[in-house]
This record gives sequence, structure tokens and C-alpha cells, in this order.
Amino acid sequence: MPTQTKISTQNDSAHFTLTYDKPAADWETEALPIGNGRLGAMIFGGVPCDRIQFNENTLWTGTEVCAQKSPDLGAYQAFGDIFVTFSDHVPTRYRRSLDITRSLADVEYVSGGVTFTREYFASAPGQVIACRYRASKRGSLTGTIQLTGAHGETTTFDSDELVLAGALPNGQQYEARLRVIASTGTLFKSSAGLTFEACDELVLLLAAGTDYALDYDKNWTGEHPHEAVAAALEDAWAMSFGELRAAHVADYRSLFDRVAIDLGTSPPEHSASPTDQRLREFADFDSDPELCALYFQFGRYLLISSSRSGNLPANLQGLWNDSNTPPWQSDYHSNINIQMNYWPAEVTNLSECHVPMLDLIRVQVPVFRKHTQVEAQFQKPGRDVRGWTLRTETSPRGGHTFVWNKPANAWYCQHFFEHYAFTGDKAYLADVAYPLLKETVEFWEDQLKPLPDGSLVAPDGWSPEHGPTEDGVSYDHQIIWDLLTNYIEACDTLEVYSDYRAVALSMRDRLIGPKIGKWGQLQEWLDDRDDPDDKHRHVSHLFAVYPGRQISPSLTPDLAAAARKSLEARGDGGTGWSRAWKTSFWARFGDGDHAYLLLRNLMTPVNAESVDYENRGGTYANLFDAHPPFQIDGNFGATAAIAEMLIQSQTGAINLLPALPSAWPTGSVRGLKARGGFTVDIAWQDGRVTHAAVHAKLDGPCRIASSIAIDIATNGVKVATQRDGNVTEWMAEAGGIYYVTPQK
Repeated sequence: MPTQTKISTQNDSAHFTLTYDKPAADWETEALPIGNGRLGAMIFGGVPCDRIQFNENTLWTGTEVCAQKSPDLGAYQAFGDIFVTFSDHVPTRYRRSLDITRSLADVEYVSGGVTFTREYFASAPGQVIACRYRASKRGSLTGTIQLTGAHGETTTFDSDELVLAGALPNGQQYEARLRVIASTGTLFKSSAGLTFEACDELVLLLAAGTDYALDYDKNWTGEHPHEAVAAALEDAWAMSFGELRAAHVADYRSLFDRVAIDLGTSPPEHSASPTDQRLREFADFDSDPELCALYFQFGRYLLISSSRSGNLPANLQGLWNDSNTPPWQSDYHSNINIQMNYWPAEVTNLSECHVPMLDLIRVQVPVFRKHTQVEAQFQKPGRDVRGWTLRTETSPRGGHTFVWNKPANAWYCQHFFEHYAFTGDKAYLADVAYPLLKETVEFWEDQLKPLPDGSLVAPDGWSPEHGPTEDGVSYDHQIIWDLLTNYIEACDTLEVYSDYRAVALSMRDRLIGPKIGKWGQLQEWLDDRDDPDDKHRHVSHLFAVYPGRQISPSLTPDLAAAARKSLEARGDGGTGWSRAWKTSFWARFGDGDHAYLLLRNLMTPVNAESVDYENRGGTYANLFDAHPPFQIDGNFGATAAIAEMLIQSQTGAINLLPALPSAWPTGSVRGLKARGGFTVDIAWQDGRVTHAAVHAKLDGPCRIASSIAIDIATNGVKVATQRDGNVTEWMAEAGGIYYVTPQK
């Protein structure tokens, strides 16, 4: 295990760029996404007409309604479009691309012997979408620019800016402003919008916003967006395009470059192909590790682009939506979807991108408390309940509908605890996570129902989206076990040895645990009635395997074997997000080749007409996940699953390459995170680790699980270790880098 083995230190843009040889014709399957966490756009790259469809993630209809039978969820809205139309352009040698190492989209083509180029990005520092059009021959840009809204607005002029503004039926106010800067030539107002003639270069700057505020006490309403939108546009205009782009790239790369990955070299005949063609080829040939690495990093790109601190979290479509009636309202689904969106956040070193989800939950807890009390009174007048829970569908404005998903409160709490587990931030645990955990434990103390033998069951549960409502559903119990375990560990970490810790421990001990059924399966319900021929896309009763930690091959081998039996029976099909979840299950079972099979199934190319939810999930040409239709959770789930194939830490020890598939025999990864505040670099050859380095953020014990005895060294000095079974432990110091080698 030589320490000099090279670890990939950067992501080469040549290997992490989506490329296409024609413009996008379809929004869902072909256009390319850019985003700054709040503002997003889909780039079509059309010739002669270029469409830039844009969104702002707080533009929502609906209101918070607490009446038990009167939900008003509303829906995430499209904002508008920019159309840039050129005169007499007939493209040849066309290339459209998205460089995810720099978050830059580009178009290049030749028309009439002139080379035309375009650049697009959404800047987080500048809070604008910026586009630049250039030509190799002076005076070659002539055409029109239109700004159109998605709600029938009339676009107006304010000085030289195109403006669209309005209010939704719920009173939410919004505004978008487009400024165009022309180099030479002429630019003037016309009935079409703006007309440009004989220009060398055009720069378009778009700013947009709403009066939404992440503040329940203010009824989700803040200041009119005009001042903020105008200021962002003015600040961006004061910079050159190059300065604006440089600031954007530096900000983006400060997050993206934390993780570099190399899963091996692809055959040149595949790596040189356009991305849509590569997907089709990958469905037939088992040899494109660079495409798998691109898919992994594309999920990180989407998370950075749709979830930045101070903004709303990624919804069912992340940030991107071209409809005012999107599928499932493009909402926040609490029975797996929003959770899956954030599975890659911590392990792939994007903790800051996790914060928008946590912040939205924190702000909405008072709404959830109120709805929970209303439901309790509806079921039994005069009854009070402690704590809160929620329905399956929620919006950022307090909308709340579809079936109650009571264990969602505990699943949400898992994200708060995981944020602590990966960062080691005890102040966050004490001030934010612990109070939510405790309140949710109190909710379940009031809900759990004792059986005659003293054991506890969760009443009136549902195994999403499958089966009847009844007591003792495994999905409920596994998530509640996770909550209680996290709460007990939080108490121990914070040294809160109160009587209530003992109450939680008693609840966990009495809670009915996972049961093995008559055909060797892990039971989905309290009664042993699972159908071995059931192929339903939800496998909710395997939560304890992933993202939970109640079941693992090393600690609970019999239950792990039963869970594996259940997963085998469900099969390798399903929707996009379902295949992503199954990939993580197989990774947790330590079966890298089966995990890789599910990953390939997830990356199966599909078209927009696919509607078979159980068997037609896959990936569109633009690498968006196909539920179908587009749901971004499959992208995020796939990135998390690949990380699980390379590193795991849920059992208390770091496991290196726990589920490496034979398709990736040689490679490296830098910057993945493990629980305990550790960052890990790994290189491997012929399926075996050749180099590993553990970077410690905090003082404390570090544990490595390995089948062979290992030595740990830092600064060339061997560190004192203890070995218990297959786990080697040592005391790490903050800032230390520890190298792992076989014991000699």
C-alpha cells in the first residue's frame, strides 16, 4: 500500500463536461440547467432562436391553510423566458456543452463562415444570470431580444431595461429585469422588445426576485423585490463580463472542487461521443467509467446549483420548472423525496448545501405543530399532543396536504443529526438539533401504543406508497428507532444524562424491531404477509439498511440477509429514484457489482413519453433523472449511492471501498466525508486500496474497518492504535493527516 500512489487532485473539465451536437428541442430531456441556488435557467442553445427559460425558487402559489379539510398546497411556478433571435443563422459544426467543473454552459457554431459563441452562467456572488454572445467577424450580430413572463404579464421598458412584474393570486409579488449591453453596433427598443444591429458582442444580465420571506411570523412575506432586483443588476453591470464570470467560477469551485473522482479511463470511442450518445452506448456496453464519474459529479453540480445557504431547498425538480402546474406541484415530498435530495450533501462534502433543507424545516415547525393539533382535535376533540408531524406534500408557504406521514418528523430529525455527525459541530447539536430531537421523541412517546406483552407499536401507519393503514408498520418502527438512537447519542455527546434519556432508551428497547418472515424476508408489516412477487417501486421497509443504520451485514447479519431477500424479490426495476435507493441498499450490503447493475439501470436512456412508473425509470439525454417525468431526487440519490460504494461510516468505523464494483478496478477519490468530522482520500488498483489518507477536523477517536491489520502514521511517525476484531482505532488530533498502510 505505497503512500506515493497518486490521488486525483482536480476534476479535469474535459472529463466533466456534458456535450451535444445539436440544440435542445425539449425542455425536460435536452435543455441544460444552470443555477445559483435561487435563480436558475434551462439553456436550449437554439439557432436561429435561443431560448433561456428561467426560474426563481420562491415563486409559489398557495397559502398556509390550517383547516383540516381545506389544504391549499399551491405549486412552484415558472417565471419567464428570454428569446434571442438572430437573422439568417444556419448552423454547421454545432456544439453545446455544460462544464460542471466551472458551472458554465457554452454554445459554438459556424454560420456563413462566421464562428458564433455563447456563454451562460448563474452567479451566486452576483445574483444574476449572465449570457454573452460573440462573433468572430465584427458586426455579425443582428436580431431581437424578448423577455416574456409565464403568467400573461405585459413586458415594459424602464430606461433601457426590459421589465416584467406582477402578483400571483395569493398576493405574492415578483419582478424580473433584463439589461442588455451591446459592443459597437446599435441597440434600440422595438415592438419585438429590443433590436440589435451589426454588434460585435452582446451581454445579457437578468435579475429576478419575489417578496417571499422565510418567516412564518410575517406570513412568508417580505419586502417588494424591486430594490433588490435593481441593485443586483446595477452591481453586475458595474463589472466586466470577465470579472463577473471569474467571481462566479471561484465561488462555485470553492464547493465543487472539494471532491475529485477518477473511476478509471473509458475507451476513446465512448469518451469522445456526445453525452446523449454515450448514454445509449452505455446501455449496451459495460465500459464507460468516466461517464459514471460524470454522473456522480453532475449530482453535486445540481445540488450546488439548486441549494445554497439563505435560499429555499431543492424541490422535486430542484430549481428548474417550465410549468405552472408541474408534476406533484414540484413540492417537498416528505416520504422520501426531499430526504433523498440531501443524501449526498454531507458525504460529498457539501454540508453548506444541506442547510436550506434544515432551515426550511426549522421555520415550518410552528406550522407543523398547528396542523398536528388541528388533526388531533379533529380525531378526538379535547385531545392535546406534544410535538409535531406533517403530511406527505408540503410547500414553502405552509401548504400541507395528502396523507399524513407521521414518521416524517423523525426522518427529518435524522438530517439534523447527520449534519452534526459529519461536521462534529457540537454547538449546532446543542442549539438546533437536540431540541428538535427531544420534541419529536415526546411526540412518539404520546403516540406509541403498548401491546399486552409491554412492547410498543406505532399506530395507524402506512408503508409509502404501499399497503393499508394499520399498526406496527416496519417503516414507522425503523424510523422511530433511528430517532431514539440519535436522541440517546445526542444526550451522551452533550452529557445530558436526564431522566428523559432513560425514557427514550426504554421506548427503544420496547419498540418492536425488524422481523424475519416465512420466506426469509424482512417483513414490511407486523403480520407476515409479504408477497414475494410484489415488484412495487417503494421499498420503504428497508429504511433500516439505508439511510438508517439499524441493519448491517457486520452488526446484524441475519436481519441483513432478510433485507437482502426482500430486495431481491422486489427486483432491479423501478422508477429513477427507486433505482437510486436500491443502489444504496446493495452498497450497504457490500455487493458492489449488484450496486453497479442498479446504477446502470438508473442510467438507462429513456424518452419523455415513458410513463411506466414501475419499470421505466432512467436518465434523459441531459442527465436529468426520469421518474418519469423528471424528478431530481434520482440524480441526488445516484450521487449518494456512488459515495456509499466508495466509503461508509454508519457503523461507527470508516470502511474504505466497501462495495467497489469490478467495473472500476483502478481509480481514486479525494475529499469524501465520514462521520466524526473526517475527510478521506482513497486510491485503488486491481480492486485493492493502494493509498488512504484520513484528515481529522476534530480531536477524538477514529476507527477504520479492514479485513487485514493496518498501521496508522502521521508526519512519518507511527501512531499508537488498538484493534478490536476488524476495527483499528486511534486518537486523532484536529488538523492531523493520517496515512493507512498494511501492518508489516
